[in-house]
Amino acid sequence: QVQLVESGGGLVQVGESLRLSCAASGYAFGIDVMGWYRQAPGKERELVADMSDSGKTLYADSVKGRFTISRDTDKNTVTLQMNSLKREDTGVYYCKARIAIRSYWGQGTQVTVSS
Repeated sequence: QVQLVESGGGLVQVGESLRLSCAASGYAFGIDVMGWYRQAPGKERELVADMSDSGKTLYADSVKGRFTISRDTDKNTVTLQMNSLKREDTGVYYCKARIAIRSYWGQGTQVTVSS
């Protein structure tokens, strides 16, 4: 089993920044992709950004140029630097790790952006 623990969420104002962190533990060997998803109230969970073990990144169009994902494959951690936050960035942010065909999720951390 793989456990993912997120941290760094909170309440910020429009235009401010937050940094989310996620650490994988347990049988966390051979993680292919680590990334972040989010779910806003009444909406489906969506990809925010992810990074493969080779360093390839994928970003949602809505966060390109504002969010940056980084990953430490040795420590099995992934971070999401979120700048210029908007109200529509509000939601629960989930860390995800994929090992082969299995996916693991963190418990989520709330990000609220107010005006």
